Amino acid sequence: MSQNHDPRPDAHDDEEIRPVVAEGVDDDAVESNRRVYSGWQWLLFGTLAIVYSSFHLVSLNLYPMETWSFRIVHICGALILGYGFYAGTRFADDRHKPSPAWLAWLSYALLIPAGYALLQVFLMQQAMSGGAMRIEPHIEAFHYGYPLMLATAAAILLSWSYRQYRHRLSPADLVLMVCALASAGYLLVMFNSPLRASTGTPFAPMGISYAAIAGAALILELTRRVAGLALVIISAIFLIYVFAGPYLPGFLGYPGLSVGRFFSQVYTDAGVLGPTTAVSSTYIILFIIFAAFLQASKVGDYFVNFAFAAAGRARGGPAKVSIFASGLMGMINGTSAGNVVSTGSLTIPLMKKVGYPARSAGAIEAAASTGGQIMPPIMGAGAFIMAEVTGIPYTEIAVAALIPAILYFLSIYCMVDFEAARKGMRGMRKEEIPLFSKLVKQVYLFAPIIILIVALFMGYSVIRAGTLATASAAVVSWISPHKMGIRAILRALQLAGSMSIQIIAVCACAGLIVGVIALTGVGARFSSLLLGLAGVSQLLALFFAMCISILLGMGMPTTAAYAVAASVVAPGLIAIGIQPLVAHFFVFYFAVVSAITPPVALASYAAAGISGDNAMGTSVASFKIGLAAFIVPFMFFYSPAMLMEGSWLQILRVGVTATLGIVLLAATVQAWFFGPVKLWQRLVMLIGALCMIYGGIYSDVAGLAIGTALFLYQRGRNGGGAQPVTSG
Repeated sequence: MSQNHDPRPDAHDDEEIRPVVAEGVDDDAVESNRRVYSGWQWLLFGTLAIVYSSFHLVSLNLYPMETWSFRIVHICGALILGYGFYAGTRFADDRHKPSPAWLAWLSYALLIPAGYALLQVFLMQQAMSGGAMRIEPHIEAFHYGYPLMLATAAAILLSWSYRQYRHRLSPADLVLMVCALASAGYLLVMFNSPLRASTGTPFAPMGISYAAIAGAALILELTRRVAGLALVIISAIFLIYVFAGPYLPGFLGYPGLSVGRFFSQVYTDAGVLGPTTAVSSTYIILFIIFAAFLQASKVGDYFVNFAFAAAGRARGGPAKVSIFASGLMGMINGTSAGNVVSTGSLTIPLMKKVGYPARSAGAIEAAASTGGQIMPPIMGAGAFIMAEVTGIPYTEIAVAALIPAILYFLSIYCMVDFEAARKGMRGMRKEEIPLFSKLVKQVYLFAPIIILIVALFMGYSVIRAGTLATASAAVVSWISPHKMGIRAILRALQLAGSMSIQIIAVCACAGLIVGVIALTGVGARFSSLLLGLAGVSQLLALFFAMCISILLGMGMPTTAAYAVAASVVAPGLIAIGIQPLVAHFFVFYFAVVSAITPPVALASYAAAGISGDNAMGTSVASFKIGLAAFIVPFMFFYSPAMLMEGSWLQILRVGVTATLGIVLLAATVQAWFFGPVKLWQRLVMLIGALCMIYGGIYSDVAGLAIGTALFLYQRGRNGGGAQPVTSG
C-alpha cells in the first residue's frame, strides 16, 4: 500500500502523478500460528492444497461422489491441510526456545499406534470386500479404536507444548494428520456397507464411535487453532450436555444417550455430515475458489481503488470509502474480521488523517465490514446454509436480502456523513485519490460478479453459476494488467485450499453442535419456551430470541453463529407463527452483528488492533454505528414486505418509509440533522424514526409528519445550511 507522488518537478501529466491508493488488498494474510514453508515442504503442501481444490471442482461438476463419502473426504482433507499449515502453539523465536528433542521423539513414537490404526483400516476394507458382514468387536477396539484415540489425544496434548520454527512441520501434527486419515478411512469403509443403516442403534459397530470420537477431537483442536476458543468452548458445553442432561432440572433435562449411540450418530448427516458440511463442501468451497481467482487477478485492489475514486472526495471521504470497499469486498470475503484486516489496514489510517478519532475510525470499519456478510449476492456463507436448512432457493434469499442490506449500509453512511458534518471534516484532495476516468476503463473487472448474478437468475444452479463465474475471472484477467496463466491459476487453487481451512473447520465444529441439538431434542424444548413467552408478548419472545442469537454468536465466525442459532432459535420463532424466511433472516442478522456486539466483538477487536484504540471502546462505538442492524430484524417481523414478501406497492412503501426512518435514527444518534440537534429534538426524532421503522400506515404518516417538521425547522433555523460545531 503506498501513496507515492511523482518527484519529478516537470511532471505535467495529471495521470502520472496520481498515487496508487490500494495495493496488496488481495494478499493472503499470514496468521501468527501459520507455518510458512520453503523447499520440498512448500512444494508438498502447495500441491496438496491444489489437489484439494481441484478435487472439489471435479467432483462438483464432472464426477460426483456418494454424498457421505464426499463430505468425509472434504473434512479429512481440511484436517490434513489444517494441521500442516497451523501450529498448536507459538513458534520458537528469540523469547521462546524450541522444544527439547525428547518431545520430538515422543511425538514420533505416537506414529506407531496411529499408523497401526491406519493399517487396520486397509485390512478391514479387504475383509469387508471379501464378504465379511462386520468386523469383530475386539479387533475394532484393541487393534483400531484404542490405538487411534490414544494417538489422537496424546498428539493434541503434545502439540500444545511442542514449540518449533515457523518453516517446519511438528511431528505431533504429523501424527494428527495420520489420525485424520485413519478416522476418515474407517468411516468410508463402514458407511459404504450395509452397516451404515445401524448408526444410532445398539447394533452399530463400536468402531464408528471410536472413529467419531477421534474425528470430533481433531475437528475441535483445528477449530481452536484457526478460530479461537469461543466455538470450542460452546461445542464442549453442548457435548457435556449430552451426558449431563439426564441430571439437569426443568426443561433442560432429557432421558440421555449412551456414548456408543451418540457418537455413532453424530458423525452422520444428523450432525457433522449434516447441513453445515453440506454447504461447506459445495457452495462455500466453490465460492472460496471463486474469491481466490478474483484475488489472483487483483480484483480486490481494484474494488478498493474504485471506492476511493467514487467516494474519496466527499466529506469524511475515507470513512465512506470504507463503506463501499467493505461492501464490495464482502462479496468475496467470508468473514467480518477478515474483511476488516483486508480493507481496514488502508482505510483506518486515512480516516484518522482527515479527522476521525482512532475509535471512530475502527468502529466505522468494523461496522461496514460486518455488513459485507449481509450483502447480496454472496452474503458470506450464511445464506448458503439458510438455503440448505430452509429449502428456500438461494436466489430468493439473495433478493430478500437486498432492502435490509441497503438499509444497513445507508444507516452507516448517514452515521458517517452526519459525524463528518458535525466535526467539519474534509474529504481527500483530488491528488490523493486514483483517477476515476482511468478506473472506469477497467470496469470489466466487475464482469465475474455480474456473470454470477445473471447466471443465478437465469436459473443455473449455484454450483454451475459459481464455476462459470470462476472461469470468467480467469478469462477477464487476460485483458487486465494481471493476466492469469497456468502458474497464476495453480496459485489461485493453492490459495483456495489454504483459505478454506478455517471455514470448513468452523462448519464441521458447528455440525457437532447441530448434532447435539438434533439428537437431544433441546431445540424443541427451547421452542416450547419461546411459545410460552409469545403467549405473554411476541415482542418479548423476539427480544429473547435476539439475546440468545447474539449470545450464541459471540466470538464465533458468522457461519457457525448462524448454523447454531438456526438450530436453536429459528424453530421456536417458526413455532410462534413467524414465516420461515423471516425467522431465519431474524436469526441470521443477529448472528452477523454479534461480530460488533460487546463484550466479545471479533470485527471490532480486529479494527482496534489496526487503529491502536481500546478494543472494548471500539466495540461499543461500532455497536452504536451499526445500531440499525439491531432494529432491521424487528422490521422483518412487523413488515414482511421488507423481505420482498407482498405486492410491489407494499414493498415500495415499506422500503421508502424505512429508509427515511433509518436516516432519522442516524441523525438521532449523531445529534445532527442539517445542523446541530438539541436533546428534545433528538427525542422527537427517535419517535419519528421508530414510527416509520414500525411500518404501519398510521405510524408511517406520523413519522413522515415528524420528519418533515424537523426538516423544515432545521432548514429555517440554519438558513439552508449549517456550520460544524467543532473543528474535528
